[in-house]
Amino acid sequence: MANDINITYKLRLMEKQDAFEIGKWKYEPPYSLYNSSDDQESLEELLDGSYYAVITPEYGLTGFFCYGRNAQVPGGVKQGLYTGDNVLDIGLGLKPEYTGTGLGKGFLQAGIQFAESVFTPEKFRLTVAAFNQRAIALYSHAGFRTLGSFIKINGESQMEFLVMER
Repeated sequence: MANDINITYKLRLMEKQDAFEIGKWKYEPPYSLYNSSDDQESLEELLDGSYYAVITPEYGLTGFFCYGRNAQVPGGVKQGLYTGDNVLDIGLGLKPEYTGTGLGKGFLQAGIQFAESVFTPEKFRLTVAAFNQRAIALYSHAGFRTLGSFIKINGESQMEFLVMER
């Protein structure tokens, strides 16, 4: 699976069965912060029209993309990091068993190409946990550069996030 050159990624509006499956995905720590939930609120967000399922003939539901406001993290909003004209925020998730397997580059390219054709932004922006060096390396290789960062505080814990733009 390390070579994704021949994989065809198809994006389509999220459907109920996709949302239910994504709600059950579990990432290993420290990536568990990306775990979704299959509660009603999470399912409603996945089905609100801003999420797209990524399907491949080889693997079925491979991941998802989110475009717009739902891709923004509240801490970055509070700090005013999501400004600018014709900038599209993107969020993405690769199925846990496919992370670290070499699918990321083609997966990211598919989501960007889809968004270019549907939303025609001048720039893309995404937010990533600062510890996630694997994702940061992928995004940097794809032309994203860090704009700023913020700390998200959750009870006793805090985590730094980077806002990147291309």
